[in-house]
Amino acid sequence: MKRQLLKYLRTRASISPWKIAGTNRTDFAAAVVIPALGERDSLPATLESLCLNPVDSLAPTLVVVVVNNRVDVAAGLLAENQMTLDWLQSDPYPQLNLGWIDASSTGLEISDKDGVGLARKIGFDASLQRFDWRTEPLLISLDADTVVEKNYLATIFAHFVTSKAGGGVIPFRHSSGSAPVQEQAIRHYELYLRSYLFGLQLAGSPYAYHSIGSAFACSATAYVKAGGMNRRCGGEDFYFLQQLAKTSQVQMVHGTVVHPSPRFSERVPFGTGKVVQEQVEGGGDLFHFVPVRGFRVLKEWLALITGHLNESAEQIMANALLLSPALHQFLAELNFAQVWMKLQKNHPSSKQRLKAFHDWFDALRTRQLLTRIESDSVASIAEEIEQLMIWGGYPGLEDEDGQLMVLERLQGGI
Repeated sequence: MKRQLLKYLRTRASISPWKIAGTNRTDFAAAVVIPALGERDSLPATLESLCLNPVDSLAPTLVVVVVNNRVDVAAGLLAENQMTLDWLQSDPYPQLNLGWIDASSTGLEISDKDGVGLARKIGFDASLQRFDWRTEPLLISLDADTVVEKNYLATIFAHFVTSKAGGGVIPFRHSSGSAPVQEQAIRHYELYLRSYLFGLQLAGSPYAYHSIGSAFACSATAYVKAGGMNRRCGGEDFYFLQQLAKTSQVQMVHGTVVHPSPRFSERVPFGTGKVVQEQVEGGGDLFHFVPVRGFRVLKEWLALITGHLNESAEQIMANALLLSPALHQFLAELNFAQVWMKLQKNHPSSKQRLKAFHDWFDALRTRQLLTRIESDSVASIAEEIEQLMIWGGYPGLEDEDGQLMVLERLQGGI
């Protein structure tokens, strides 16, 4: 691993000119990385929730706050970031091994092309140099508006002791909205997230996990193997977890829950805050509930490939047309026939070929396919999810509240 780590730090890491301040230790077993942009009011609650974790979990854990902004940041946010940096220097939580990175002050800002992805990457990459590599250190992603439970760290540590996967996603439940309309919007969005995950699980997708920036962790080895965090302004969690799933697998962590904020946000082009704001202010959805038919087509498509790894591309395309014209059209646009011939040529064993297929037909292509497949009926969202729940073995759930409650229980949100 040392050679791979050194190569990563030399060729792919985002380190200079940023440095961790607040602690000089280099023997940590884990790091919790928290990007912060204008978070002076919410960050204390996040750090206080971490303080409630047991001492034996906190002692080997570095907590890194990456205070960041672009060069063209609004004056108010810049001033708030500077206040946050001043506050962090006062050692507000001596219970924590608290460090921070100044990616805000003049000459240290992130570029106008980057966003929270780079902020996370800066924190992760800097933390790699503070680990005791005689152990298998962990990188944990959190947000500055998210609170955790008292067993948060201990549960994550225990998971990675037994898990063979390099990545883990942590159950979530957004905190309550400040007004009834906001509460309704965030629960509606959670129903979308949870029904989408449930559908992926029923379809047998290897990408059946949620992608939330405040709710994932990975081994540092898996992080390096995946090529590190990307620099995206939004969706950085989705793309990183997709790469992590391809290189080291991703599993669900059980036994604790993180609680992100349901607040509005203009800081990224999509995400929880943007979705809630659009629902409350615009009365519309920025997301598309996938009908049960979409997940059934996905299941049949994945089964078709698994059972016909030696079949010709022409025959697979013919079978795909029988499954769904939308699937067939999508595959044609992706030049599946040429891709499949290359996969068969380059991956002689069935196991290798199936792995290569799933690397190609990844989380993004899965999502793109599902958004193309329309329902056979004019059913409401509640009726579509009712059919999804029946397919999954949970009949009798006709309203969204009941559906959400069952999905929360199944996915560890309560």
